[in-house]
Amino acid sequence: MSVETFLQIFPLKYVIIYLVAINIVGFLAMFIDKQKAKRGSWRIPEKTLFLLTFLGGGVGTIAGMYLFRHKTKKMRFTVGFPVILITEIALVIYWVMQ
Repeated sequence: MSVETFLQIFPLKYVIIYLVAINIVGFLAMFIDKQKAKRGSWRIPEKTLFLLTFLGGGVGTIAGMYLFRHKTKKMRFTVGFPVILITEIALVIYWVMQ
């Protein structure tokens, strides 16, 4: 699918709204999970945190991870979240350059 076709189906305004929303959700998920970890209660599954990152919430989940000092000792998160974000950025740049 070309960029033009994509933007006809999903106008840029809506893409931006989606990215802002998914990053807020990712940020809040990290906050909520940190609070639940402190209380020793039910936690947000790690798969869910990775899914939020994969769905475009990488900036929010990474910001939440470092701001709340949550999951920062787990290599899977400190490497995985940035790798997903950088890969997505690279793919978008590649796609736009085509």
